[in-house]
Amino acid sequence: MRRLAARGAAGDVGEVAAPAADSTDCAQGRSPRPPRLIDLCAIWDPGVFLPAAGWKRASGTARRRLNEAEAVSGLSSVREAQVERLEAARPCRPGSRERDPVLRMARQQPPPWVHTAILLCLLNLTGAIEIPMDLSQPPTITKQSVKDHIVDPRDNILIECEAKGNPAPSFHWTRNSRFFNIAKDPRVSMRRRSGTLVIDFRSGGRPEEYEGEYQCFARNKFGTALSNRIRLQVSKSPLWPKENLDPVVVQEGAPLMLQCNPPPGLPSPVIFWMSSSMEPITQDKRVSQGHNGDLYFSNVMLQDMQTDYSCNARFHFTHTIQQKNAFTLKVLTNNPYNDSSLRNHPDMYSARGVAERTPSFMYPQGTASSQMVLRGMDLLLECIASGVPTPDIAWYKKGGDLPSDKAKFENFNKALRITNVSEEDSGEYFCLASNKMGSIRHTISVRVKAAPYWLDEPKNLILAPGEDGRLVCRANGNPKPTVQWMVNGEPLQSAPPNPNREVAGDTIIFRDTQISSRAVYQCNTSNEHGYLLANAFVSVLDVPPRMLSPRNQLIRVILYNRTRLDCPFFGSPIPTLRWFKNGQGSNLDGGNYHVYENGSLEIKMIRKEDQGIYTCVATNILGKAENQVRLEVKDPTRIYRMPEDQVVKRGTTVQLECRVKHDPSLKLAVSWLKDDEPLYIGNRMKKEDDSLTIFGVAERDQGSYTCVASTELDQDLAKASLTVLGRPDRPRDLELTDLAERSVRLTWIPGDDNNSPITDYVVQFEEDQFQPGVWHDHSKFPGSVNSAVLRLSPYVNYQFRVIAINEVGSSHPSLPSERYRTSGAPPESNPADVKGEGTRKNNMEITWTPMNATSAFGPNLRYIVKWRRRETRETWNNVTVWGSRYVVGQTPVYVPYEIRVQAENDFGKGPEPDTVIGYSGEDYPRAAPTDVKIRVLNSTAISLQWNRVYPDTVQGQLREYRAYYWRESSLLKNLWVSQKRQQASFPGDRPRGVVSRLFPYSNYKLEMVVVNGRGDGPRGETKEFTTPEGVPSAPRRFRVRQPNLETINLEWDHPEHPNGILIGYTLKYVAFNGTKLGKQIVENFSPNQTKFTVQRADPVSRYRFTLSARTQVGSGEAVTEESPAPPNEATPTAAYTNNQADIATQGWFIGLMCAIALLVLILLIVCFIKRSRGGKYPVREKKDVPLGPEDPKEEDGSFDYSDEDNKPLQGSQTSLDGTIKQQESDDSLVDYGEGGEGQFNEDGSFIGQYTVKKDKEETEGNESSEATSPVNAIYSLA
Repeated sequence: MRRLAARGAAGDVGEVAAPAADSTDCAQGRSPRPPRLIDLCAIWDPGVFLPAAGWKRASGTARRRLNEAEAVSGLSSVREAQVERLEAARPCRPGSRERDPVLRMARQQPPPWVHTAILLCLLNLTGAIEIPMDLSQPPTITKQSVKDHIVDPRDNILIECEAKGNPAPSFHWTRNSRFFNIAKDPRVSMRRRSGTLVIDFRSGGRPEEYEGEYQCFARNKFGTALSNRIRLQVSKSPLWPKENLDPVVVQEGAPLMLQCNPPPGLPSPVIFWMSSSMEPITQDKRVSQGHNGDLYFSNVMLQDMQTDYSCNARFHFTHTIQQKNAFTLKVLTNNPYNDSSLRNHPDMYSARGVAERTPSFMYPQGTASSQMVLRGMDLLLECIASGVPTPDIAWYKKGGDLPSDKAKFENFNKALRITNVSEEDSGEYFCLASNKMGSIRHTISVRVKAAPYWLDEPKNLILAPGEDGRLVCRANGNPKPTVQWMVNGEPLQSAPPNPNREVAGDTIIFRDTQISSRAVYQCNTSNEHGYLLANAFVSVLDVPPRMLSPRNQLIRVILYNRTRLDCPFFGSPIPTLRWFKNGQGSNLDGGNYHVYENGSLEIKMIRKEDQGIYTCVATNILGKAENQVRLEVKDPTRIYRMPEDQVVKRGTTVQLECRVKHDPSLKLAVSWLKDDEPLYIGNRMKKEDDSLTIFGVAERDQGSYTCVASTELDQDLAKASLTVLGRPDRPRDLELTDLAERSVRLTWIPGDDNNSPITDYVVQFEEDQFQPGVWHDHSKFPGSVNSAVLRLSPYVNYQFRVIAINEVGSSHPSLPSERYRTSGAPPESNPADVKGEGTRKNNMEITWTPMNATSAFGPNLRYIVKWRRRETRETWNNVTVWGSRYVVGQTPVYVPYEIRVQAENDFGKGPEPDTVIGYSGEDYPRAAPTDVKIRVLNSTAISLQWNRVYPDTVQGQLREYRAYYWRESSLLKNLWVSQKRQQASFPGDRPRGVVSRLFPYSNYKLEMVVVNGRGDGPRGETKEFTTPEGVPSAPRRFRVRQPNLETINLEWDHPEHPNGILIGYTLKYVAFNGTKLGKQIVENFSPNQTKFTVQRADPVSRYRFTLSARTQVGSGEAVTEESPAPPNEATPTAAYTNNQADIATQGWFIGLMCAIALLVLILLIVCFIKRSRGGKYPVREKKDVPLGPEDPKEEDGSFDYSDEDNKPLQGSQTSLDGTIKQQESDDSLVDYGEGGEGQFNEDGSFIGQYTVKKDKEETEGNESSEATSPVNAIYSLA
């Protein structure tokens, strides 16, 4: 069977949907013989496109066959029907945001070559069966050169001819229809076991001597096969003829054609136009190159004279470029000034004085022409028109529309190309050239002829002795081709007569064939446009059925895919083939199964129940043969959480999800593509099984990302786009226009917004007089504009730059514009922020904010300063200052002045300034507040009241009244206090205030002063007052200790601030266990007591203590502490050790331990005897006994235990005073009395079963396997 294949590998992007484990399944991608190929029959399942290995890896033969078949591929309707069937069969899942991934892939449009491959695959299902090579058979041509064979004269000539047959065929050639004797020409040789000719020119010779028509003959004893007639031509690249070209003189606005006339080459050269300096000629709808290589000017403009024009020809085989001498233009014009600004003028031609005219055709000439094209070729129609303004070209077809799927416009609409022409493309086409002056049209009659093409190509005929058959050779063309039959390379008419053969036009009928009827027949169909030659042999064999593929193959396929099980076989007579599943049932055909003529079994949609063993049986009259195929059905690979489109800012982190579900028996590989190319995972990226993370996203990360989840059988794709928002690029090409005295227009070209629209433009300026190199903001404009009028100030040498702003940030500033200086003028404003203040008691400093460059308006900016005393009507004092301050001396103390500051430059003075009131310097106040009265408000605050001072004694501006106070002593004996002075301010002219934050039970002193801008005045009379008792501060260093499980010790220190005479302490405490609270207990202590011991009611609860000190006024601030938390109560061994530590100092305990030691030894013996019964035993006493291989820990999980030296067990907690804290309550061991086997906590501590036998039930069932625990004995005695 013929197979069309593309080489590939599992796991590649575009892998076959269900590649096979071997050759019998077309959908599985294996060939019955090496090399292993992926069968393109597998790439089209029920509406599902999963491309195999890729067009790029297809062999040259496969590509050529695909291209030849592309014209007859028409599978779109079939595919749409399959998609509809799949949608009906697999509805959208509830809650799913997308249909099944298989259906999602079905919507992906496969490339055209896939349709062609599918068509060829379907054709192969009904194709002829090939004879195995171990059987006798006539020759078959397998490879040959193309009909028109053009070769490079610098290389050796190779004319290919390969054939197969049994026995192996021999070869000979004809040249120009005469026998070509290879042995007589030393340059010509034939490859071994091949008919390929090699003509060697290393020792000399001219390739042109071997041009001609060659034909290859492959012969064995069963017949002769012929190749096509191969026309050999040597490539030619002749030199351009030398010529001297005079300048071309043309009037501006006139049409012009510069002829190329390239030398004839084989094949024809590629033409392009450049200047003599190798700069490409810019082409547009006014200036363009025609299909014949000429350069057309619809109208010539003065600017066309700026360069010369040279035609260049590039020859394919020699890789050389030849350049014609350049044309030079001389354009005659009425307006010799070539103003470039007129090129974009809306009426450029009238602006240059060029007369407008209606269109006329430069090519083709006249109003009508005709053109002939062969079927399957490209039709190129061209119309080039002149006119002023340049005409527009439009194309139409008479009586119908242009074929939108095949028609495209080229060369600025001057050419119409229709690809793959067919008979229905014949007719009348016309092009319409129009401008505002009028229109004209040209009609082109198109006739479609056809070289012969196959309707029914003859195929090899394999017959058994006595069988009938026929060879059919049908072709079509325009004109109708003739058919000529040959046998073994000779005309059929001159062949020996054969009574079993009958010729009926394009058909040869064979009846009752015999072994002697074997031969190779040729059908040659031809007309004036070409020919077709086909070989088909007749082979008469008597062969029982045989299987051609390996036995017992394993085929793995994907659920819901279409697949095909091949069963290559051979026999003569041709056997009948039947399929069975799991060795039972009837022949498989119909429903979900379909058996093709060549025996292949197609399963239209694979289901789980289709898994099993399939048997194919081939039968003819000579016997039968069978083969088995085991089919496994795998779940499809699906991306159930796909990456989503994201828009992120530059520098952020983005994560693209890709979660996949696949068949667990298949190995999954997840890879990523960026812009359909493999993604390099750099150090800024992290690829995980279900996601891709990009850190610090940059502009180069923008693009489309595709997650490819693939197994060895299938793959799924999911694509998302990543858009990176970045700061805009800097504006460029700043230009100043419309220059005026006080304004200028600034225009710029915006930079790329980097996916975030530009919201604003900031225009900045710099001047070189006052602050050179410093940029200032001038104005701000919306992001939609790129031109603005800027208001300017006089006498500034401006330079501008522009900054673009978007949501992400600001661009870099643009390059500066050219400078523009405005003319000078008198100032239009005066300095701001004028002030008059004294720095000493006898002066006044006048200051102001100096004017900047944009308000100076002229050179030598200076300031006229005027001042006089307020309300005196005296004359103004004035001085001219170049700085920003002036000091007036010898002034009275704190006197108001009227001040004026006026700007002036060399062009004149500014406007009259405003008058500002200033004051001369202040002096210290001369008086203090009198009649100060103090009233105690509480233990920490007093109220003050005083008489105001007279205004003339302030000698300045009254800022505040201020009280200075300090703590003289405490009423408590032997208590040291700080006498640091403190102050309280009372702003403004007020007679009262409050002083707070005083210490209770203390003696204080206080003084009052007046404060102005110079400082404090004299201090008033010292007043004394005493604060009453207050509540104390919290007791210091409150400590809670728990030396054992019965008591809690409390200690504290006296308050830092007693604030009176302490009369005692109050302690409140409450027991709590989790959320349960006990009754609160209150204890009162004497002022000298700083310790207390609490007896615990139970060893489980914790306690919360609140302690406060008291004076006669009341209780002060309280401090709260809690008793330490008990250890983890899930550690009974620790509880035992702690309790042991508590009683270890008691005398009776020592004697008791001696008795226990004896009991432990006895119990250990019992444990060893009874361990096989799974009982629970006590642990050993001595830690230093090593664990041997026979240790019970290896058998029953018993644990080595020690209380040596009263050391706490691991995990126990020791308090600050060295005692061991009970981790849990005493009854925690009882809680663990009933349970399973001993086990380990998460921290590795052991949980045994140490119980106090509380009732009879605890001992029932264990009397024979468990002795009394020594630990229990200790607790019972305690």
